[in-house]
Amino acid sequence: MLNNIGLPGLLLIAVVVLVLFGRGKIAGLMGEVGKGITAFKRGVKDSTEEIENASDEGEAARDVTPERDRENA
Repeated sequence: MLNNIGLPGLLLIAVVVLVLFGRGKIAGLMGEVGKGITAFKRGVKDSTEEIENASDEGEAARDVTPERDRENA
């Protein structure tokens, strides 16, 4: 069904969305999407740095296997 949508179909959809919601709402929505993407990228970067700093400080991985299961592992 969606394989046959070409450029004219996409333009028609864009025009209908623009008429229904207006330019201001669409611009505001895109701004919020941009802020969300930026926050996501910042979170990924911060967590990556946190993991790298933890490994640089020599924190070793802890074995959290229960005592009764360590023999079988």
